[in-house]
Amino acid sequence: MGRSVNFFKLFKGIMPIALLAVSFVCFISKVHAAEFLFPAIQVGIEKSQDPADVSVLLQILFLLTVLAVAPAILVLMTSFTRLAVVFSFLRQALGTHQTPSNQIIAGLALFLTFFIMMPVWQKVNDEALQPYLNQEISQEAALHAAVKPVREFMLKQTREKDLALFVRMAGIGKPKNPEVVPTSVIIPAFVISELKTAFIIGFVLYVPFLIIDMVVASVLLSMGMMMLPPILISLPFKLMLFVLVDGWHLIVGTLVRSFLVG
Repeated sequence: MGRSVNFFKLFKGIMPIALLAVSFVCFISKVHAAEFLFPAIQVGIEKSQDPADVSVLLQILFLLTVLAVAPAILVLMTSFTRLAVVFSFLRQALGTHQTPSNQIIAGLALFLTFFIMMPVWQKVNDEALQPYLNQEISQEAALHAAVKPVREFMLKQTREKDLALFVRMAGIGKPKNPEVVPTSVIIPAFVISELKTAFIIGFVLYVPFLIIDMVVASVLLSMGMMMLPPILISLPFKLMLFVLVDGWHLIVGTLVRSFLVG
């Protein structure tokens, strides 16, 4: 009975302190809630009396569209296509399956593309981007000046046969000079020219490794080891041959020089 009385007295002494703590916490939370301002975001379309506002909106939409197709521009209007296809053929010719991986092949092709295209992009920066940022030329003039170096690069790597094919399909007359050929005609002609060049290089890469596979398969067949896959025996020899001739040095150097000379 004495213990119950003591507990009741202790509870009566703690209750005021607990109520005071709860009241203090509620007061602090209300103060912080009053001081904290939640940002309001509004998105809408309103009428504009200034045509410049509409022009800025159209420019933003155009910029977003360009950013959306930027990967396609990088792949199809630069040296990336030839590099990526040749490296894929090399991996298949060696028979190493996923070595190097797709990420390594894409990364190597990307950085080699930056190296090969650097003179073109430097010309774009000097003749189009910097004058536009300095307000020396208009937006239309900057776009025309930026496309010109890229067109020159693509025309150097495009075969006349491929270009003539798309000129005929576009229904335009025979152009007097390359400057009058539309960019929409140059791009697909450049892509199929790059694919053809990459396939030719891939065929040349396949020949020595195919000879090794045939020799190994003939030796295994003559020894009666028909159940042993020839790829298991030929792979070390192909890797040894590739390393002895310094294959990466030869292939990368040849690919880069093919663009510089072309």
